[in-house]
Amino acid sequence: MTIDLPPHVISRDETRYPRQPLGGKQSDWSRERPVSAAEMIAAMDEAGIERSVLVQASTCYGSDNRYVADSVASFPKRFGGVFSVDVLAPGAPEEIQRWKERGLIGLRVFVAGHTAKQDVRLDDPRSFPAWQRAQELGLPVCVQARAPDLPQLAAMLERFSKTRVALDHMARPDPKDPASLLALAKYENLFLKLTTHNLHDVPPGFIERVVKHFGASRVAWGSNYPAAKGNLKDLLEQMRGALRGLKETERDWIFSRTAQTLYSGQRP
Repeated sequence: MTIDLPPHVISRDETRYPRQPLGGKQSDWSRERPVSAAEMIAAMDEAGIERSVLVQASTCYGSDNRYVADSVASFPKRFGGVFSVDVLAPGAPEEIQRWKERGLIGLRVFVAGHTAKQDVRLDDPRSFPAWQRAQELGLPVCVQARAPDLPQLAAMLERFSKTRVALDHMARPDPKDPASLLALAKYENLFLKLTTHNLHDVPPGFIERVVKHFGASRVAWGSNYPAAKGNLKDLLEQMRGALRGLKETERDWIFSRTAQTLYSGQRP
């Protein structure tokens, strides 16, 4: 089985699902190459991907998770869904409860991306009630951040040690200074999302080093499609080629079993 963790779906129906991007600026990829839920299924079938955990496209929809939720409801055997809320808002815990009840299986905390750098901190105390509710509900928390934010992430990993945390794009680490990322391996509740971005950012051998340091059981592949250019089948094959030096058991974890562990007790 192959599971894709961070693909995104975008509806062409802007009346039913209006654009409300985080920071007010829509990402180029969501405007130029949107992929609907049905199109995502077709791409998955072509690539041989059985399941995907859709991640809220924050730079298109902000915290309006209706399209992700509706996509999961339409294709429950193929999709899981990760939602986003404003974790600093007083009503965040209730919003988290609401989206879980809609059938979504994880929370996304978005701090930095190509389109918007948010003037917030991961360890802002105002976010603690949201993280606490996610922990109580057993929801994994997906974090999009950058390498300078890793000390803040460490503080949250310590405070919410029972929460499984997935770090998008491995925080886009600086290959010349990997120590800040590798130091987080001591937190057993931290998982890494290995994506197409990482293939372009780091030299040969870097990914294998990270996998050996964290263990393949804490690294999961994600296409980042369609934010990543190219078709889904090619993105998967690129990553398989990049990881051909790993053991078969390690690749099995990265392309399937880690995702199942991260979302244990939930689908997939």
